[in-house]
Amino acid sequence: MASARVPGSARPAAGRRRPWSAPAAVILVLVGVFATGAGLGRTAGPFDWATSGGTASADGAARLTASRPVSVAVPAIRVAAPVEPVGEAPDGSIAVPPLSKHDQTGWYDRGPTPGEPGRAIIVGHVDTKAGPAVFYDLGRLKAGDRIEVTRADRTVVVFAVDSVEHFGKDDLPADRVYGADGPPALRLITCGGDWVGGRTGYADNVIAFASLVDTRLP
Repeated sequence: MASARVPGSARPAAGRRRPWSAPAAVILVLVGVFATGAGLGRTAGPFDWATSGGTASADGAARLTASRPVSVAVPAIRVAAPVEPVGEAPDGSIAVPPLSKHDQTGWYDRGPTPGEPGRAIIVGHVDTKAGPAVFYDLGRLKAGDRIEVTRADRTVVVFAVDSVEHFGKDDLPADRVYGADGPPALRLITCGGDWVGGRTGYADNVIAFASLVDTRLP
């Protein structure tokens, strides 16, 4: 699924976050080969960033530090799924959970954790040869639908869907999907559109764009 060739994407040293660089010179294409399983290498290593909660800002809002997501719930489409870190596949794309775990989602661990500034990314299969998978109904989400992500520090971050959009595999809006700048946001990504087979799989990617609306501290 998410094939994202990110500049300078080597794993940062323990306890340090590699700054995101602008992907202006890089074409980021989501391959989306869920149903065939082609090119689904998984290279995520142990999560070694901070797992503490946040501190209060001057306006009383929680400023969250890094803590990996452990589960995601999307009530509108009856999703309640575990989240595991995924890194980059051998071809430089975002890895995805193995097809044998089609009800599991994957958080792209080279980007922000949900609740931190920037755009966190969670990917999931749309289907397998056995039938629908975790994000099968992602395209049915509507503006305002809630997404709840529970983190390892027990903080629950709540996002509201802004839009759900389809993009051709060669037409990904990289600046809207990737990056550690700006307010906390979330991107849920799966495949969609016509089935074309081969290494492409589905013709499109389906992306739910969501913004942070609430934080529940433990």
